[in-house]
Amino acid sequence: MKYLLVVAHPDDETLGAGASIWKWSHKGDSVDVCIMCTEAKARAFRPEDRELEDDTNASNKFLGVNNIYEGTFPNIEMNTIPHLKLVQFIESAIKGSEPDVVITHHPADTNNDHLQTSMACQEAIRLFQRRQEMKRVKEFWYMEVPSCTEWKINNSMNTFNPNCYVEVGKEGIDAKIQALSIYRGVMRPYPHPRSQEYIEGLAAMRGGQWGQMYSEAFEVVLRAY
Repeated sequence: MKYLLVVAHPDDETLGAGASIWKWSHKGDSVDVCIMCTEAKARAFRPEDRELEDDTNASNKFLGVNNIYEGTFPNIEMNTIPHLKLVQFIESAIKGSEPDVVITHHPADTNNDHLQTSMACQEAIRLFQRRQEMKRVKEFWYMEVPSCTEWKINNSMNTFNPNCYVEVGKEGIDAKIQALSIYRGVMRPYPHPRSQEYIEGLAAMRGGQWGQMYSEAFEVVLRAY
């Protein structure tokens, strides 16, 4: 199986699916990551651009990611970019990755860049309809990103409703936390949602919902075989 994660910022891929990436890559599946914005201007503990680039590469390498497609769209200003440009960048990543499964943010996330990325991704996965030579995406998933997805303040939109649970075990969650720790300034003390205790607790809760030992939850919104 080939997976492509399309995320707004560095660390989103690890926060949303780090343990699953680790599991998939270690069982022989292929995982690529497309990052729309490689800046961190809005982060409270902002690393230098070169430090963030190093952290991104090191964290994704640790998890077993094959390729990273990096965009240069502005941080927390993605709504100022023409929608078509966002779509076309994601399409270029889909062309290069040729994934079976594309995973991105839930559109009800509080972070506006997550919304813009999700909406552009929804359009980009239809590339095969315009280009007959393109491989068709089989599945499209939403993921949950701690400190964004759980807020779900906008009641006019459907909220994250998981229907897919990837059992990752304690080993997978430990790998996720280690990968997050590679990113300078991301992990926070409990009870922040980006703390070790919260991430472990969320995985235990998601696993318990479906009789599993530590899981990451996703919402499968399209499946075509």
